[in-house]
Amino acid sequence: MKDIENWLGVHEKEAIERLKAFCRLPSVSTDPAFSSDIRRTAEFTASHLKKAGFPSVEIIETEGHPSIIGEWCDVPDAPTILIYGHYDVQPPDPLEKWNSSPFEPVICDDRLYARGVSDDKGPLSIPIEVVTAFHEVRGELPINIKVIIEGEEESGSPHFAGTVERLKDRLACDLVISADGAMWRADLPSMTVASRGLVALEVSVQGAHKDLHSGRHGGSAPNAIRALTRMLASMHDDGGNVVVDGFADTATSPDPAIVKAIEDVNFDAGQYFDDIGAPRPDPLPSGTDLLTLQWLHPTLEFNGISGGYSGVGTKTVIPSGASAKITCRLIAGQKPDQVVANITRHLVAALPQGYTLDITRRGPGSEAFSLDPALPALIVAEDVLTDILGSRPLRVAMGATIPIGAVFARHLGVGTIFFSFSTSDEDYHAPNEFFRLSSFRNGMIAWARLIDQLGKGFL
Repeated sequence: MKDIENWLGVHEKEAIERLKAFCRLPSVSTDPAFSSDIRRTAEFTASHLKKAGFPSVEIIETEGHPSIIGEWCDVPDAPTILIYGHYDVQPPDPLEKWNSSPFEPVICDDRLYARGVSDDKGPLSIPIEVVTAFHEVRGELPINIKVIIEGEEESGSPHFAGTVERLKDRLACDLVISADGAMWRADLPSMTVASRGLVALEVSVQGAHKDLHSGRHGGSAPNAIRALTRMLASMHDDGGNVVVDGFADTATSPDPAIVKAIEDVNFDAGQYFDDIGAPRPDPLPSGTDLLTLQWLHPTLEFNGISGGYSGVGTKTVIPSGASAKITCRLIAGQKPDQVVANITRHLVAALPQGYTLDITRRGPGSEAFSLDPALPALIVAEDVLTDILGSRPLRVAMGATIPIGAVFARHLGVGTIFFSFSTSDEDYHAPNEFFRLSSFRNGMIAWARLIDQLGKGFL
């Protein structure tokens, strides 16, 4: 592997310049104003794959933003891996909080600052640069490699599952390796082996057919905010636990390695509350309890509520309608359809007389993801990280949702390893997002060694 690693070191500056050019493209997927930039970024990404040596590269049209597929599969009897990433980014707002222009990359203290550099353009560029090295040095790969790069991850991947299902024969592989994801801490190597699922709802309650004068009708007319808040409050007990019947009845036990990781990580509960700007509770829960809640418990959270008048000053009205946005993070065994059904039954039963109820589901949702703890390729990846980073990575879960693991398992029948060199402190989705160039360097060596090892039959 010395030839590949040496080439990567010699050409590091060129790789960084390519990453900077990638980050200059404002590929914001959630705002239609950036649609032309999305297209330019898809074309840039396809061109990058072609220059890296992929003989077959195609921009795949979807009902939303395009995906890109690359294929280099000319090693007979060798396994095939599918590399996943995304080229779209979050909006840069608020612009005034940035220390530099979000789409003009800047290097400071061995960190590259730009929107999308950590999520996911930097981590995605790493395997592409590694394939480039194999192409330039050897002219061949030790393994068959396919790539799928989507443009809608930051907007919930609404068309990704359908794209994978439609192209499942073309995307067939032995293993998926995701460049997207993150290590939990910069000083603590980790492998994400589980993430929570997601389902989203909007609940609306209607009383009278119009807002009413609170003096004329107060005390007699139905108040939609009062009804809705009572219904919402009935979904948790005083400790914040979800009390919707059947909500977590189908949940399964977590990987014991994740439970051990929670115990070993020495999470500082007090510092956590300080960092989020919330008062420390008394008594202060343990760090183990907090991480268990974040990684291994399902949630039902209220994300927004509206109704009546919320402008400046006072308006004496009784609101005719009120609504709330709800999202649930799901753990292994929970099904989005069943969770929605259980919540619907609860809210229908809690609806007071004299009101109507409307529940709108936002998207299909996604199940939780968990990786087979005995997967040989997972152990190989952990060995690679141990050699490069100097300590055995912890197996950790993710409280957030990355639906791709469940998508690939359902449509391709394979597991997904998250092999990203982003870390959770790099301010992705926030102003001044950055990516450590040390991670860029380590990542290229790690990916090169991983591809080499998988080519030796460790799948």
